[in-house]
Amino acid sequence: MANETKYPAEGGCSCRQVRYRLESRPLFVHCCHCRWCQRESGSSFALNAMIEGDRVTQLGQPPELVNTPTASERGQLIARCPACRVAVWSNYASAGPLIKFVRVGTLDNPDLLPPDIHIFTASKQPWVTLPESSPAMDEYYDRELYWPAESLARRELLLPLIEAYEAAHKREA
Repeated sequence: MANETKYPAEGGCSCRQVRYRLESRPLFVHCCHCRWCQRESGSSFALNAMIEGDRVTQLGQPPELVNTPTASERGQLIARCPACRVAVWSNYASAGPLIKFVRVGTLDNPDLLPPDIHIFTASKQPWVTLPESSPAMDEYYDRELYWPAESLARRELLLPLIEAYEAAHKREA
């Protein structure tokens, strides 16, 4: 994790109508090589910084939330600029707006957040070479083994909110 990175860090879409600021370092950065991420990104992987929703400040116009299917069949809301259509983050069904998966490539300086882990590498493109210094998992991973203690503590604070969010959305379904 980029512990030396200074925050806040800003980013946004290509046309600069949707802008945001990360108020702190993310919980963890995933480089996901699953086929769903490949399809959704139109690339070989998706690089997402997981961060609490209240630590992302909207600076420009609000993004449009586009409901998109996922492998879990629970879906995700992808926040896109209504003008240039660039995706800036996702909210997955399990935590909704409480955790944003910010697209690292939309940061003004995406070099700030290299991946902490590569996941779903069993389906990575065969020509992608992973660095030996970065953990790589065939599928998902045990966060207790890989997340820093500070991120685990921040997640613990979120758990009651996530449980309440899930309970409210089960009643709506």
